Amino acid sequence: MASNRVIGNRGCMPWKIPTELRRFRSTTLGHTVVMGRKTYESIGHALPGRTNIVLTSKVNYMAPGCIIARDLPSAIKICPEDENEMFVCGGGQLYKEALSIADRIYLSVIHREIAGDVFFPEVPSKIFQKISSEDHEDILSYTLSIYERVT
Repeated sequence: MASNRVIGNRGCMPWKIPTELRRFRSTTLGHTVVMGRKTYESIGHALPGRTNIVLTSKVNYMAPGCIIARDLPSAIKICPEDENEMFVCGGGQLYKEALSIADRIYLSVIHREIAGDVFFPEVPSKIFQKISSEDHEDILSYTLSIYERVT
């Protein structure tokens, strides 16, 4: 997200940061990724090497290489039994819903405000604790922080 919480603008992610995209790929490879329909459409294809679950209320929606689910609880039920970490990768409404059940958050924050119309929700500080943080320099500088649910 940008420093003003923006994660999307007009159906697209308003930046491409190569090192951050590589980190996302290496972190999620071999796992399940869950995304909303609009996020899937902005990507344009299933993410290779991952089980892709797309959430939509549209009947007969087709997303080649993906499993379709109606909502987050259904996606969790569909998730392969041997999965040990499922990743939610957008959009804004899905992030907001997933915060209530997430155990960990991987959050990259770009060090600038960017115009947009979709926002990442506030991370509840009473529920999540930052366990690590590292700065990165690329086209845009950003900080990757990992938060874990306080038990």
